[in-house]
Amino acid sequence: MIEAVADVATQYRLYLGDCLEIMRDIPDGSVDCVVTDPPYGHTEKGSLQQRREAVLGWRDGVGIYRDETHHSELLANDGHEANDLFRNSLPEMHRILKPGCCCCCCCGGGGGPDPQFARWSLWLDEVFDFKQMVVWDKGPMGMGWHYRRSYETVLVAQKQGAACRWYDDTNRVENIIRAGTYPKIIPSSDQHPTEKPVGLMVHFIRLHTQPGDVVIDPFMGSGTTGVAAIQEGRRFIGIEIDPKYYAIAERRIADAAAQMRLF
Repeated sequence: MIEAVADVATQYRLYLGDCLEIMRDIPDGSVDCVVTDPPYGHTEKGSLQQRREAVLGWRDGVGIYRDETHHSELLANDGHEANDLFRNSLPEMHRILKPGCCCCCCCGGGGGPDPQFARWSLWLDEVFDFKQMVVWDKGPMGMGWHYRRSYETVLVAQKQGAACRWYDDTNRVENIIRAGTYPKIIPSSDQHPTEKPVGLMVHFIRLHTQPGDVVIDPFMGSGTTGVAAIQEGRRFIGIEIDPKYYAIAERRIADAAAQMRLF
């Protein structure tokens, strides 16, 4: 079932449902930027995160936290199907973007034997022109056993057919976001477990769009990209399949829109 809410005054539209179905109804070349944080496949039963947290006493190892201050469920589509979902979404994201517009996609950090950031970069390059892997230094101390994961990547790819939409004129934008710029979020029980800082999404929205442009997040989660887009005066389309996080996103984005109307 697909449900939607729209706010004409602030020009955002949110959908509860499957992004692969919903994006099919979005017209060709109608979107100015994709800024998204897809499922990584990290919270499935038996994953590294689950096994490590079980050892530390946070969960029982099969998806239930012992401490109710932590999250008590697995994320939707965050098992082995996450990779297929991401890859299948790329042609639709490409279709709805205007030429020269970019897809900015959060991804995991390094590590093998099948490094996700490398695989996703190649998949992006099959559809788009892969532009850059940006390293987001989250600061210490990250998940893992050896070489603790203190950074993630943001993969940027460009739709062919025009010059890249780029709105920075300082010539000082690096492919590393330095530690402390946008510190990682340690989520509480009422937050999305992989929530990103609003400032991180603002960073890419400012680089690749202008006020009034349309930003889409097909994997909206709890709505961080939407909050960033509304704060920056962009129009926003958000899609989320999980009713719990959709409700959180709807509230956060409505609050951001209300704040913008006040000022």
